[in-house]
Amino acid sequence: MMFPYPSAEGLHVGNLFAFTGCDIYARFQRLQGHTVFEPLGYDAFGIHSENFALKVGVHPMELIPRNIANFRRQLDRAGLMVDWTHSVDTTDPDYYKWTQWVFLQLYEQGLAYKKAAAVNWCPSCKTVLANEQVEGGACERCGTMVEQRFLEQWFFRISGFAERLLGNLETLDWSETTKQAQRNWIGRSEGARLRFRVLDPLADAGSSAVSVTSEVTTGGAEIEVFTTRPDTIFGATYLVLAPEHPLVHAVTTADERAAVEAYRAAAAKQDLITRKTSKEKTGVFTGAYAANPANGELIPIWIADYVLMEYGTGAIMAVPGHDERDFEFATKFGLPIVRVVAGEGETARTPFDGAPFVGEGVLVNSEEFDGLPVAEAIRAISDWLESRRAGMAVVNYRLHDWCISRQRYWGPPIPIIYCDACGTVPVPAEQLPVVLPNIPDFKPDDSGVSPLARHEEWYRVPCPRCGAKARRETDVSDTFLDSAWYFLRYPSVPRADVAFDRELTKRWLPVTTYIGGNEHAVLHLLYARFITMVLHDQGLLDFEEPFTKFRAHGLIIREGAKMSKSKGNVVNPDDYIDQWGADTFRTYLMFLGPFEEGGDFRDAGISGVKRFLDRLWASVRDHAAGGTADTEVMRKLHATIKKVGEDVPALSYNTAIAAMMEYMNTLRKGERTPHRAEVEPLVVLVAPFAPHIAEELWEMLGHRSSVFDAPWPAYDPALLASDTFELVVQFNGKTRGTLTVAKGIAQADALSALRGDAALGRFLTGEPKKVIFVPGRLLNLVL
Repeated sequence: MMFPYPSAEGLHVGNLFAFTGCDIYARFQRLQGHTVFEPLGYDAFGIHSENFALKVGVHPMELIPRNIANFRRQLDRAGLMVDWTHSVDTTDPDYYKWTQWVFLQLYEQGLAYKKAAAVNWCPSCKTVLANEQVEGGACERCGTMVEQRFLEQWFFRISGFAERLLGNLETLDWSETTKQAQRNWIGRSEGARLRFRVLDPLADAGSSAVSVTSEVTTGGAEIEVFTTRPDTIFGATYLVLAPEHPLVHAVTTADERAAVEAYRAAAAKQDLITRKTSKEKTGVFTGAYAANPANGELIPIWIADYVLMEYGTGAIMAVPGHDERDFEFATKFGLPIVRVVAGEGETARTPFDGAPFVGEGVLVNSEEFDGLPVAEAIRAISDWLESRRAGMAVVNYRLHDWCISRQRYWGPPIPIIYCDACGTVPVPAEQLPVVLPNIPDFKPDDSGVSPLARHEEWYRVPCPRCGAKARRETDVSDTFLDSAWYFLRYPSVPRADVAFDRELTKRWLPVTTYIGGNEHAVLHLLYARFITMVLHDQGLLDFEEPFTKFRAHGLIIREGAKMSKSKGNVVNPDDYIDQWGADTFRTYLMFLGPFEEGGDFRDAGISGVKRFLDRLWASVRDHAAGGTADTEVMRKLHATIKKVGEDVPALSYNTAIAAMMEYMNTLRKGERTPHRAEVEPLVVLVAPFAPHIAEELWEMLGHRSSVFDAPWPAYDPALLASDTFELVVQFNGKTRGTLTVAKGIAQADALSALRGDAALGRFLTGEPKKVIFVPGRLLNLVL
């Protein structure tokens, strides 16, 4: 199961829903005869912990151990089959020593590097935010409007693994929605990289689209763009650079420089998400022009904030006739709009009706390529431009390198030292861990550097290579790095000399089944896959995919509403375990709805589960050992064994519980005394859901070993082929009940059985006006 963040509020019902579902699966596999390793730990570093510590005025080094102790207390009560001798805590130096070691493995392979980059900066939290942590331009944690900053950051070169991360998805037993989320994030697209030569704007300052008459250029600069539609290049009427593009300063003319710099300054205050999603189009002309490589026409170069440096090349060729954003921009700023694709019934001169044409069609206004269908033209024009050395067909990815730097306190220090003589020096493995110091002033400030940078006594160290005075890196690493490898550590937790023992890892990993929240369907799973691939390539692992099977659990609501402290409707597991017991609470959580969808927690529903377990207890206590079991009850039992045995591995826990409840009704119908053979297998079926009561009942039945050492009951296919069926009985079209009757029963015999049934016979007053009999299904009497 995905390990939890140990919040100060303690274990919440969503945690327990997820962990119970995983635990049931693990216990079921043990009953199948497998040796099962079910570990759990704590993802305790990160900004959530640090912000709460700042809020309550308690140092995280004091707060987090307290939170973990409370979580452990609650988890013990839940009855999880966890091996606590192999637990991890990401804030323990014995753990993050190896997180730092993982960083060094990437550094040694050239996969970790530092560069200045545009990032989302929260002025309140005073740290970098990932794009996913910005909602509507505001920080998801505190609601403060986010700005953009340029900071020196450490990155992992995950982009180089894009094709492999994408291709391997086809080999994984994951839900299609999770795999599609990863495909979308990696974002593979085929297209062309095209080069536009920048020309002197004085070549023709009066026109935005004239033939090239001069070879005078601004330093021979070229602007590269990536496009999935090279077929539309004849319709490219302007270029747009991201405000951060390195060529902006070089191409901007003296007359336009003031306006360009003002625009760049304004764009720098916006977060990246707002720039991507804003519907308002803004921009400014640089004064420069470039040559369209297809037709030689000069087109103006603009900058606009809807183009981002982190996507593609940070520049686009704008084709307003066939792109919605470009159309809006061109319309607002009066730029040319040219049709180069015509749909059915359209020609090269068909006007645009207030919107671009984005459908399939044939090329027009495209010289020798006129008349080609779009799909054919993409390849033809790509090849043509490549032959002119103006472009080349390429595959592009949306996936960008992973920024792991955080300018906060509560995280593992990045194991790098800076020396004036030696440059960037990795901390030698034998000097790990670089221990996070206990500093009182851990609150971040607006400087953009970590609180550790205020402590010279910590960061001033000798260079490991030359011994001269040097300086530690003061950023800490992203908490996603802590969780990108934790599953590798579990089997080897007692070992202090290696991150993971080769043979133990080979025995237990990759993870057979991984269960967690859908909110981690992209980043955590992607980063874990990436780190595993890197370690595999280094010869440290025998596999390159960490999770063979992944299933995402659903979400729990309460009485139809999302749970929140402000609404006062949060379910505290402690309260319910106190009142109902862990087994009832566990089973009820699984009965709420499909595990992969979640359900609605309603207090009124839990009593039904308690009643079921009470009846099971009474059935074992009062069972008869002598005589023989009832044939029809045994038929129902074997059908239940089959049903539960199919539903549990499919995580269909709610229907498995329903089947056991239905069998209980048959077992105790008319308050009959159950035979041992009828009730003993039910104890094993219930055991994964209600382990405490199952162990007690198993002992009551005379067993001296754990119920989980028992084999899972086998069903007899012969008993599934019943000689009877349930005939639905209706009066005046309203269902009143069912009759257990022989297969192939005739209408007259069905009427006789009805008259002899005490419960249903009372509805039959006199002879019916009409009898509707559907053999094998229905008896309906019109009275």
